[in-house]
Amino acid sequence: MDNAIQLISDGDGLAVIGDPTDVERFLASEGLPSKDLGAGRLKSVFDTGAAVAQAGSEIAANSGRWVKLTTESAQRLKKFGLMETKTPGVSHAMLGKPGSIKSWLQIEKGAGSFLTNPARLAGAAGIMAQLAMQQTMDEITDYLAAIDEKVDDVLRAQKDAALARMIGMDLLIEETMTVREQVGRVSDVTWSKVQAAPATIAETQAYALRQLDALAEKVERKSESKIGDLAAAATEAESKAQEWLAVLARCFQLQDAIAVLELDRVLDTAPEELDRHRLGLRAARQNRLDLISRSTERLVARMNAAAATANAKVLLHPTKSPAIVQSSNHVATGVHDFHGRLGIESGRRSSDARRWAHAAAEARDKALETGAKGVGAARSLGNETLDRASSMKGKVSSGIAELARRRRGDEEERSQDG
Repeated sequence: MDNAIQLISDGDGLAVIGDPTDVERFLASEGLPSKDLGAGRLKSVFDTGAAVAQAGSEIAANSGRWVKLTTESAQRLKKFGLMETKTPGVSHAMLGKPGSIKSWLQIEKGAGSFLTNPARLAGAAGIMAQLAMQQTMDEITDYLAAIDEKVDDVLRAQKDAALARMIGMDLLIEETMTVREQVGRVSDVTWSKVQAAPATIAETQAYALRQLDALAEKVERKSESKIGDLAAAATEAESKAQEWLAVLARCFQLQDAIAVLELDRVLDTAPEELDRHRLGLRAARQNRLDLISRSTERLVARMNAAAATANAKVLLHPTKSPAIVQSSNHVATGVHDFHGRLGIESGRRSSDARRWAHAAAEARDKALETGAKGVGAARSLGNETLDRASSMKGKVSSGIAELARRRRGDEEERSQDG
């Protein structure tokens, strides 16, 4: 059938392979943004075994695009019925657009496709994993630029030896990625320069996480102190948290770069291990995300508690309490943005950020409302006190008058008797 395309999904992304025109038509019909999958990269993956010529010719005649899957796009793609393959976590379908039918339909021709070969599917999944990580790396670059925070400056400002070593590894990894782009592979010599990088990056990541935990603990301790001490701790957390989030983002970016290089090395040296290595890297990456998520959410929780304490004392501290809420808002919003770039539960984080965006306004409104009630209560108490005083004054006055009348009456009676 003409107009046939192949879909491969690993849960994070979707590869669309086929005639360039057909691929573009499919992506346009579904409204899916994409980036080049790299025909050259696919050819290098499939250039193994007896079917080299066949695979090479098929790849040469086709092109591939990669789509980052979102919750919405993944839901839309369900209608095409991608089927699980023998490659763990990878699903596949072949679509066609017969005659004048507008919709893309699943067809059986895909059963004989070279992409149904487990080794080739594993290779395609490896490339997709690399593209997904490179996409995250690009988003982190945008994140660091958006917050106007040069992580190198933050690192150089520290005296810790682990941070100094990371700067050196940073330069080596960037150099290695540049060589990879030019050569198309990672040689033994090139790999030897960066193979010790994971330990250094992990050390720096742990250091940054400890700094965030220290900020959270300090805010928690000060929550039971004077409101001025809590305000100082919240302000420090607001200013320092962004710096350490930037360091964590850079760590994660470099770890993804190392993973991309690792997959190239495995493809060159032990292609039969490629799929297992891809799954291992994916599990390790998720563990890092979980660790980062726990630490950053702990900080947000402590800032939430600080804001609640500040709200409760807003009448007594009308200046410092709103400042604490504002610091909490900034930290929560910063963590939300950071999570979004790394792909950590972005849906739930957005609702938290919106809620906290209104925290300062809510605090102000509550303060005004509470203040108004306080004034009203004071007025009511004052009026009641005045009423009681007036009533008492009247009672005392009438009592004195009555006593005076009685005394005059007694005196008149004694005068008459005398």
